[in-house]
Amino acid sequence: MTIEVNGKSLETDEEGYLSNLNDWEKDVASVMAEAEDITLGDDHWEIINFLREYYEEYQIAPAVRVLTKAVAKKLGKDKGNSKYLYELFPYGPGKQACKFAGLPKPTGCV
Repeated sequence: MTIEVNGKSLETDEEGYLSNLNDWEKDVASVMAEAEDITLGDDHWEIINFLREYYEEYQIAPAVRVLTKAVAKKLGKDKGNSKYLYELFPYGPGKQACKFAGLPKPTGCV
């Protein structure tokens, strides 16, 4: 499968995750989100950027439980909770946010 971003075709797996993590740029996230009827705002970008930093440090995309705890530790309990994260990423904050961030599917996500 592929997605079109700025005139380039980018390879994705069957679930829409980028095949090549180096293909990611902000416009990729915006195109992916638009396809799922989500307009990315500052709150979305805060979580997407957090995930990219997390992945850079640990070389793994966090499952939702780990994500929630890590966000709470860095950004505060008001953002580090499932309710807040699901409001931003209704199809699952682990899976959907990681996809938009250009990361692999988190381990433990079905």
